[in-house]
Amino acid sequence: MLRWGILSGAKIAREYVIPALLKAEGCVVEGIASRDEARARELARHFGAPRAFGSYEALLASPDIDAVYVPLPTAQHVEWAVKAADAGKHVLVEKPLALRAADIAPVIAARDRAGVTVAEAFMVRHHPQWAKVREWIAAGRIGRLRHVQGAFSYFNDDPGNMRNQLDLGGGALPDIGVYPVVATRLVTGLEGKAARARIERDARFGTDILAECEVEFEGFRLSFYVATQLAARQTLVFHGTEGFIEVDAPFNAGLYAQAAVHCHDRGHAHAETVRFGGVDQYRLQAEAFARAVAGSGETLFTLEESVLNQRVIDAFYASAEAGAAVPV
Repeated sequence: MLRWGILSGAKIAREYVIPALLKAEGCVVEGIASRDEARARELARHFGAPRAFGSYEALLASPDIDAVYVPLPTAQHVEWAVKAADAGKHVLVEKPLALRAADIAPVIAARDRAGVTVAEAFMVRHHPQWAKVREWIAAGRIGRLRHVQGAFSYFNDDPGNMRNQLDLGGGALPDIGVYPVVATRLVTGLEGKAARARIERDARFGTDILAECEVEFEGFRLSFYVATQLAARQTLVFHGTEGFIEVDAPFNAGLYAQAAVHCHDRGHAHAETVRFGGVDQYRLQAEAFARAVAGSGETLFTLEESVLNQRVIDAFYASAEAGAAVPV
């Protein structure tokens, strides 16, 4: 059993990751840390974890912890991923791993130095709907892929929320702009060549609240918008010469809609739908991580892939500043 320690009681940990770990094969939640020891004890009791730690450092020093999940604010991900790796722990760090691609280098160095497994927590990578989309595209079901179009939005104008705090790494692109990019890269196996973005920032927070983005790939274009102050919506469509694929709930299956993918032919005479009921992508992520640590050869989202994905986000910001497309 892989004994997990959780660095903080962040919402994503409480509502998604810890419940998934409790159900995951080969995983056990051994301890939870908080800078408030009473809070750590409360969370440990709630989730049935045997150990509570009054500091992150104490959890990392514990010989009873094998792996650490880092759901801290984005601006602190690199720091604690490095500290956890240097403590000899395997590390699953919430996305986005970093705010700039160059910032990932110390994490790679710590991983290699300690000989541990470190991965960015892109749970969507483990959802089987993406294997189906990849299969359909590779089989030529939609002919030649020419365009990918997407959207991801929610409404949150709470000034106390870290997504609206620039110094903690808030903003639409870091929080959700990473998803259309990673999904497109995943199903096509291709990397973006150039990127363009138009960004609107909140006058109070300074964070990007609306980003309209384009990425040029070999043979097709990805275009999407992400927003933190629009009505909730998410969609991703892969459009080819012979048909198109729609993904109903590309990123938060079960929250925005049920997971289903639809393949339509060019003349709208035939459509195939595959549904994925009851899939917990957070549980699948935890189980894949545990198998990888155990030496199964399981392929995770590597730190090198994290660099490639973050380079696209970096390019969006650079493009918005320059007012023109920039190389990725």
